[in-house]
Amino acid sequence: MEQMKVGVIGVGRMGQRHCRVYSNLRRAQLAGVYDVNAKMAEQVAGQYEVPSFSDLNDLLKYVDAVSLTASTPFHCELAMKCLERGVHVLIEKPIAETLEQAESLVETAEASGHVVLVGHIERFNPAYVELKNVLDGMNVLAVNLRRLSPYEGSNTDVDVVLDLMIHDTNLVLDLIGHDPLAVNAYGLSAHDNALDHVVANLTFDSGPLMTMTASRVTEQKIRSIEVTAMQAYLECDLLNKSISVHRRTVGEYVAHNKYRQESVVERIQVPIFEPLFMELQHFAECVLDGKKPMVSARDGLRALKLVDAIRNSVQERLAA
Repeated sequence: MEQMKVGVIGVGRMGQRHCRVYSNLRRAQLAGVYDVNAKMAEQVAGQYEVPSFSDLNDLLKYVDAVSLTASTPFHCELAMKCLERGVHVLIEKPIAETLEQAESLVETAEASGHVVLVGHIERFNPAYVELKNVLDGMNVLAVNLRRLSPYEGSNTDVDVVLDLMIHDTNLVLDLIGHDPLAVNAYGLSAHDNALDHVVANLTFDSGPLMTMTASRVTEQKIRSIEVTAMQAYLECDLLNKSISVHRRTVGEYVAHNKYRQESVVERIQVPIFEPLFMELQHFAECVLDGKKPMVSARDGLRALKLVDAIRNSVQERLAA
């Protein structure tokens, strides 16, 4: 196959973004869409001049692969159906609603031999990719990840751990390479009963101190990774795609009790690529060229397990 024929299941905001990218991707042909909301599906299909399928089985007969961007509670059921019909799947994060569903899906995915890529999009963020390159060879002491958003516009169907922090659970596991020894987390609910602000501290046997903060009650949108290493202090802005490296900082008091600090600051050149474009292009390469998915079904399960551990730690403290 020079191109894969791909469908999109679920054409809400994220599904429409997938349609846009596929329609411009050289190695993919957007071949159709499906949504339980038939009117929305027809509208999106008309925009891209592709068929709208009223029966999911008909779409699966017509395509090689799909992006599964439906609501999280339907991820497991729909992904299973796709794999049963020999269709490769990109599942938007999280891989499933529960650990039991995720474990069942991983077992099926690995037995099927088909590509299953979980859409942890920050792994394809060029700022994160460059940060990993810069960190290579450094002695990392501590990492602080912050993912903050205002309440308005947030996904309030789930708590902030599953909505926002799950992005960083996958990044942490990718950076360190293994699961933490201990998880200590604290959280609060500002609206209703769901967690809105959570801080998690992770302990690794031979790794750095790791802190993650996720909030949907701030009035500023922040997506950052701050790294303290023996060789430098690094600031990575995932939103603005920038990295600053601070080296050889010297502070001194000068005349009239004034304080001066001097340091060498490197601005790392970050390529300007859309993470979703890179993710879907990688999906096509996995399907067409046999590449190994950067975020496998098992990686998605590990991220969800860490989410579960964080939630349990928060609830234990709230119940105490």
